[in-house]
Amino acid sequence: MTYQFKIIPNDTLDQIIPLVYELNDAKVSEELLKSRFDEMQYQNYECATIFYNEEPIGVTGLWFCTRHYIGKSVELDHVYIKPEYRGKGLGKQFMEWIHNYVKTEKGCNSIELNTYVQNYPSHKFYYNEGFEILGYHFLKKF
Repeated sequence: MTYQFKIIPNDTLDQIIPLVYELNDAKVSEELLKSRFDEMQYQNYECATIFYNEEPIGVTGLWFCTRHYIGKSVELDHVYIKPEYRGKGLGKQFMEWIHNYVKTEKGCNSIELNTYVQNYPSHKFYYNEGFEILGYHFLKKF
């Protein structure tokens, strides 16, 4: 199987909305996701995508910023690979590709991410990829 990892142009983000919709278990409508991605394309955001036979099968958002405690950083957002493609080392390959891209092309010093507390398989995966837990993510809706 040949997989292709690439950054897609921000004006083509519509193609990954079905993947993000699956990730969120339909908690956010596709219409609302489209509206949000329409805004995100003009922010400090890029989208890394895994393609197999021209079909997007995996995705993560990349938010770039400079943080006082680490310098130039990227935060991964909505990391998702379709279930039927998991368990084949694809996540590891994707993380390697992202690491190389953000370090060499973007000059980042670190990668950060959030994962849901109950998502134990992701915790194991990120530990194995060298990530450490540094704190809690808090959210207040209004």
